Amino acid sequence: QVQVVESGGGLVQPGGSLRLSCAVSNNIFGINVMGWYRQAPGKQRELVATISRGGEINYADSVKGRFTISRDNAKNMMWLQMNSLKPEDTAVYYCNSRGWVPSANYWGQGTQVTVSS
Repeated sequence: QVQVVESGGGLVQPGGSLRLSCAVSNNIFGINVMGWYRQAPGKQRELVATISRGGEINYADSVKGRFTISRDNAKNMMWLQMNSLKPEDTAVYYCNSRGWVPSANYWGQGTQVTVSS
């Protein structure tokens, strides 16, 4: 069974940094696009950033210039470097892994990021 595990969340002051990690295991069908999504209390889950196997990257406008997504295809891992964090970045951050068929769409359990003084 495919497992998606996030780590690296926590409490940070405004202006601080955090680095999230995502590890995907037991995926025998390969990964096409990986992405980070977030969900704040009372809001819908939203896209943060995605990265394709070939390295094509897409960011939400709200994080451009502050967040950097990266991945290692050989290790089935992905990272999100978050700098200049703002209170509005507070949310549960989820890792998503998608293959080449609709059923190959997997989510992690989420990691909490809280930006507060």
